[in-house]
This record gives sequence, C-alpha cells and structure tokens, in this order.
Amino acid sequence: MGHPDHGSTVLVTGVSRDLGQRCARTLAATPGVARVIGVDVVPPRGDLGEVSFVRADIRNPVIAKVIAKEDVDTVVHMSVISTPGSAGSRATMKELNVIGTMQLLAAAQSAPRLQRLVVKSTTTVYGASSRDPAMFTEDMEPRRQPRSGYAKDVAEIEGYVRGFARRRPDVTVTQLRCANVIGPRVQSPITSYFRLPVLPTVVGHDPRLQFLHEDDLLGVVRHATLRGPHGTFNVAGDGIVMLSQAVRRLQRPRVPLPAGAVGNLGSVLRQARVAEFSPEQLGLLTFGRGVDTTRMREVLGFHPRYTTAEAFADFASSLTPTGGHTVRLIDRATRLVESRPAALEPTGADRG
Repeated sequence: MGHPDHGSTVLVTGVSRDLGQRCARTLAATPGVARVIGVDVVPPRGDLGEVSFVRADIRNPVIAKVIAKEDVDTVVHMSVISTPGSAGSRATMKELNVIGTMQLLAAAQSAPRLQRLVVKSTTTVYGASSRDPAMFTEDMEPRRQPRSGYAKDVAEIEGYVRGFARRRPDVTVTQLRCANVIGPRVQSPITSYFRLPVLPTVVGHDPRLQFLHEDDLLGVVRHATLRGPHGTFNVAGDGIVMLSQAVRRLQRPRVPLPAGAVGNLGSVLRQARVAEFSPEQLGLLTFGRGVDTTRMREVLGFHPRYTTAEAFADFASSLTPTGGHTVRLIDRATRLVESRPAALEPTGADRG
C-alpha cells in the first residue's frame, strides 16, 4: 500500500477558493507528501505553486478516473461551501456539497490504493438553539434537526462519510468539525458580518462564539493528512468570545434589533451584496455555540497556535475604520425593517 519512501499522493478538492488553494500549497510543501493534485470546476486565480491542477467537477463520475490515473492514496475534501458565492444559487450550492461529496466518496470507494480521507466539516452541524448544551461534544446531535440550508448539507455529508468509513474500514477517515474560520484573508459569512461598519445584533442576546484562525485551519488539515487518527474532531481555538466583546474590540457601533428585523435586514444587505445572512448565521448571532475540544488535543494531538480571542484580534487588526456608504445603507435598511429609525448605540455606551 502506497509508497512510504516516496511520500503520499494527495488529491485536494475545492482549490479555486482561497482556503482550498492555500491548503493544497501547504500540503505540497510538506515533507512526506510527494505530489498534490488540486481539483475544482474552475481554475484558481492565484499561483498554485507545486500543485498540479486538474479541472474536474466532483459531481461527475470522471473524478474516479483522476483518482485512479494519479495513483492517489489520500483525499482531502475541502470543497464543502457555506455560501452560494460564485457557485450561483442555493440549489447549485446544495448540489456541489451533497452530490459532489457522494460522487467523490463513490470514486474513493473504488480506489484500491486509498489509505486516508480527510474531510473539512464544520461545527455548524450542531445548529444553534436556546436548548443547546454549554459545550457540544462530538457524539452529540443538534437539538433541532436542520430542515434546509448549509447545516442540513453538512449533516447529510457527514452521514455519507460515515457510510464510506463502514464500507472501507481499511481507510483512515478523519472528519474535522471546524469552528468559524477567521483571519485577515478569510471571506465568509461571519467575516462579512464583522466587516460591516455598523453591526446589527439581536436584542436580549449576547452569544458565545468560537473561532479557528486561518493558519490553524491549514495546520490541522496538514496534521490530519500526515497522521490524523480515525474519527470526528471538533477543532477550535481555546476559549470563547462574547459577541459584545467582539463588537467592542472592533470599535464599531451596533444596532440592536428584534430577531425578525435582523433577518429582514439580512436580506436587504444580501441584495446590496454587502453581507450574507443565512438562517444558520442568524441562529449563531442569537444563541451562539460552544464546542468541547478535548478530543482535538488528546486524540487528534493538535494544538492551535491561536486562541479564539487571538484569532479574532488578528482578524480585527486587518480592518480599516468604517466608512459612510454602508452606514447609510444600514440606516436606510433599518428604517425599512422597523417603523421607527433605530438609534445607533455608540460603542462607548455599549456595556452589553
């Protein structure tokens, strides 16, 4: 099995997105990895360095030919996406996520040389509700099963991965349930939210948040690719940050709104292409989420370099002071969703 003397051949999905691309490049520069093949529907914008790019759609059975031809022994699945973004519609996103994963796993199942599968999942799978435990451990289910959206995609994907692991017990399968990835270069629903010049928050709620620094995401994927044990692991920086602390840290004013109004404001901001407010995002900004990372440290053997607070501070240090255009946009949107104009709370007065 494999060529330990030559190092492994790794296939990475989702390399047209920044984190997938950086992940592939990190692996290509890792001792013990001989070759990295990056796969995506569209070529990445930047330079892939030592990574060989293969233009392929993982929703298409042709991916099996790529795995066989390139003698792949490790698959790193990075292409599960949380926003339609360049994918287009929500239906396309679901298809890329769920159908793409099914085809990829079908191809992996028929690859005799395969030894390892690493899947980047997310703590979004636990949902966010008023009935949540203080800390989710890996064996807990969400308190409310997601009926649609990204969280449902992830639950389905994890189900397929577990099925694959049963059918191929010879393959080491490591699932990484990552907290919200944050950092100066990350473009995601949560970073778009924090980049808003005025932050809408849900009245009466101060959710607990956990983050994983972008460098630690690359670190944990590399660690899992080289020596990850079989199993599912929560991955997050130590500690938590309250949303009120995060807002103060950013020195941005916030506008507290009823939950329904935040949802309506979200659709206005989405149409203006300012930020993405999915139902999962709204749940997180209302109830927060905490995950237990004992297994990450003790079984996976991974220790993030950044705590949650440090990861957020590094992201915050990259932001420029807020400008006028979006302030006016949010003010206008707030007037739309509430009959009266909401007073913006200056951060100084914000003792939240």
